[in-house]
Amino acid sequence: MRWSADGPVLRWRDGRSSALPWGKRVAFGVAGDGVRVCVGARGHDCPVRAAVPGRSTGARCEECARLDRAHSVAADTIADDPRPYRVYLAWFGPGMAKVGITAAERGPARLLEQGAVCFSWLGTGPLMAARRTEELLRAALGIPDRIPYALKRAVRAALPAAAAERAAELRDLHGRATALAGWPDSLERAPFRPVDHLTAFGLAGLPAPAGAVSELVAGGGVSGELVAAAGPDLHLATGSGSGGGVVVLDTRLMTGWGLGPWPGGNDGITLPVREFKEAPGVQDGLF
Repeated sequence: MRWSADGPVLRWRDGRSSALPWGKRVAFGVAGDGVRVCVGARGHDCPVRAAVPGRSTGARCEECARLDRAHSVAADTIADDPRPYRVYLAWFGPGMAKVGITAAERGPARLLEQGAVCFSWLGTGPLMAARRTEELLRAALGIPDRIPYALKRAVRAALPAAAAERAAELRDLHGRATALAGWPDSLERAPFRPVDHLTAFGLAGLPAPAGAVSELVAGGGVSGELVAAAGPDLHLATGSGSGGGVVVLDTRLMTGWGLGPWPGGNDGITLPVREFKEAPGVQDGLF
């Protein structure tokens, strides 16, 4: 799944795209005799078409995963990228803020892909200056550079209603960050200007999800109405059946599978679902 100016889009292997407006019926079945195959690396197919586990969000075999990360800014394997980079603070829910970097030319795409409910830029500069600033904030303020998706999903239906309240934690962190000594001289600082994605994600009034799809399986499938999307996740109203109600589908679990039409008539789900044992908003004991 990718995010366009008009919202989330599913990109298929043959280059086609499927827009995902709210209310759209998302329905597919997994080939009954299918095996999930490695998606390859850097635009190339896996040479051995290796089988990969159903619960893997990367959908790559060990060798292709190594090749993919060998050319990754996120993995710190590229140090000479001449493009300008931006440092950002992102907020996903109460107590869930992170620091990160993204290529300036990508704009807010990285934040949409991560499911950031609110974010603000911290500054722009060369890659290594952006990386040093990220490390400075992690060390001095204890801000992580990763938030587990399970935590993000659990609080989406219980976010503060007011945009100012959603931005309050970032405002405090931005102020503390800019007050630190040791920023690289080559990084141009940015003022606090929060950008809110609650409407873009369709999270206002979001029903609490029953759980999340843990993996796709051969012969299974899902059909439901799209009520929200954030990062790689689709929130689908699936009706009755196992895991009925609103279920979260991480679209990264779809890659590598052969998909076809939904075999059933009514909306439903025949995939393994990990139920939320606590109400969204509780960050301990999610499953």
